[in-house]
Amino acid sequence: MKFETKCLHSGYKPENGGPGTIPIVQSTTYRFDSCDHVAALFDKPTEYMYSRFANPTCDAVEKKIADMEGGVGAMLTSSGQAASLCSILNICSAGDSFIASTCIYGGTINLFSFTLKKLGIECIWVKADATDDEIKAAFKPNTKCVFGETIANPALTVFDIERWAKAAHSKNVPLIVDNTFATPYLCRPFEWGADIVIHSTTKYMDGHAVQGGGVIVDSGKFDWEAASKVNGHFKDMFEPDESYHGLSYKKEFGNAAYIIKARTQLMRDFGCYPAAQSAFYLNLGLETLAVRMDRYCSNALKVAEYFKKSDKIVSVTYPSLEGDKSYDLAKKYLPKGCCGVISISIKGGRAAAVRFMDALELASDEVHVADIRTCVLHPASATHRQLTDEQLVAAGIDGGLVRFSCGLENVDDIIADIDKGLAAI
Repeated sequence: MKFETKCLHSGYKPENGGPGTIPIVQSTTYRFDSCDHVAALFDKPTEYMYSRFANPTCDAVEKKIADMEGGVGAMLTSSGQAASLCSILNICSAGDSFIASTCIYGGTINLFSFTLKKLGIECIWVKADATDDEIKAAFKPNTKCVFGETIANPALTVFDIERWAKAAHSKNVPLIVDNTFATPYLCRPFEWGADIVIHSTTKYMDGHAVQGGGVIVDSGKFDWEAASKVNGHFKDMFEPDESYHGLSYKKEFGNAAYIIKARTQLMRDFGCYPAAQSAFYLNLGLETLAVRMDRYCSNALKVAEYFKKSDKIVSVTYPSLEGDKSYDLAKKYLPKGCCGVISISIKGGRAAAVRFMDALELASDEVHVADIRTCVLHPASATHRQLTDEQLVAAGIDGGLVRFSCGLENVDDIIADIDKGLAAI
């Protein structure tokens, strides 16, 4: 099926006389006829047994997202942050390290810099535009994976997936890519060498700002056992898991070992699984994803071009805008468009940015992005508030930076609202 058709039909096939849409299975438990049946599931999880692990509604949505991305399996989480956390913890333990691009979401920077550090896991920061040699030089013997963001939030730089994948694979470790802003409609990182993809489904996938969520997708392409023979890592992907009765994920589940391990170990212990109702709402957003993304991209390009004409704007960052520093990478990885988010830097710094935002009427000032309604945020005061001045610079953020997220309104109305903001500067 083509992508637009997958949005509507992947993951769930109605039975004869069954419901035409994914049903909400609002149950924590599943009943069995024998004790032996239940016991077998605790040796090898192949069916639903408890909704902290899996649920039929969530399962259908997971299958749809995996198909959209071209992966072998997916696992929904309660938030995008939970997806980021579990994607790393499924590979790294205390005493390990991993590499991350400096141009990623501020909340993820905080998670990697502070919380994971408390758990004994080191994040090695590397600039997104680092040379191949600089990337490779950052690796340590205990480095187990590499992490980047397709379109950085809010710097809006485009991650060179293919180049970073080659660097990761040259060291026999996987590349994890946060594909939140691009969505699989605009970019499928697996096609460029990425091994694991995550999303904050709270953003474009949901689209309506009705519930939070995240997802991890496994490409099934990384050979954990072959890599282990070279660097000694990843043995818990194929050696017996003492916490699950000696289960070998590679032996029992083949190239889906990573995602099954994440569910069996991390979801079992952390319990960050979404409710069936949340998955149902997410699916409603997925069904219109392709249609919405085209409109987001169209609106954003027109708005970016309008911002570019204003003498009150120092800079406009939007990868699809000709002359943007990520323009060539956007043409390569995001030929359909670069989402609805624009970063602008306003003359006069923080004070001018605040006046601009407070004067807007249609666009709402909120801690959110990628909504069907236009919204704005001042990252230095909000999502990236905990970052040092040095970290802000590394993430491409200054005091005058405003993240402008175009919604699905008529673009003329969005521009008229922008005029009100610019007049207040």
